[in-house]
Amino acid sequence: MTAVPTFRAPAARVRNLTKTYGAGEALIRALDDVTLDLGAGEFTAVMGPSGSGKSTLMHCCAALDTADSGSVFVGDQDLSTLKDKALTRLRRDEIGFVFQSYNLVPTLTAEENILLPLAIARRKPDPEWYDSVISTVALGDRLRHKPSELSGGQQQRVAVARALVSRPRIVFADEPTGNLDSRSGAEVLALLRRSVDEHGQTVVMVSHDPVAAAWTDRVVFLADGRVVDEVSHPTREQVLEVMARVSGPQSHSA
Repeated sequence: MTAVPTFRAPAARVRNLTKTYGAGEALIRALDDVTLDLGAGEFTAVMGPSGSGKSTLMHCCAALDTADSGSVFVGDQDLSTLKDKALTRLRRDEIGFVFQSYNLVPTLTAEENILLPLAIARRKPDPEWYDSVISTVALGDRLRHKPSELSGGQQQRVAVARALVSRPRIVFADEPTGNLDSRSGAEVLALLRRSVDEHGQTVVMVSHDPVAAAWTDRVVFLADGRVVDEVSHPTREQVLEVMARVSGPQSHSA
């Protein structure tokens, strides 16, 4: 007898999302009627050629940008209905964000950077969860160091810990390995993978790297602002094959 899979509500839902820039002949349709579920407790990659809309999609989902039409739900909250104060609270409490450029405060120690979102919210960390995050990112002996005293990989692990420490519903990572060598990149990807497998975290990563995508549970491919394909349990080879197909003549611009 086969087990019936348990249904989990998506961590985020995108419905008919459209976003344009410019006007007239210069109009660019960054997102064109995108509908997508982002599964809870899953590691999802969003890929596509340059200009396909992947960063725009992530920024709309993370409440960093607004669409022209359509809806984004984080949990059961429709972002388009929230006022500024409620949106700020949602970004603080429900969403973690990892930037390609780390975005650490240079004058603060690694520990102070990790705890910064909680300090701003005037919340104390859950000691058990904090210890778990620090152990997962393997930074216990670097907590008193400033960013300038850390390698790129260590700085990005601080940024990931900062995104995880408030236990957000969903973590968005925008090209988190883009500035790293392959070894440091693998450390960050292993960390994101572990946060999903061991802590049930939901992670959505924009990437152009098929090796990075192979760490994920699912890859969603965009082209010209639309979802054009997806692959579950991807391998590097599968990702390369789909990317070549969806990129077409612009395959070298991704």
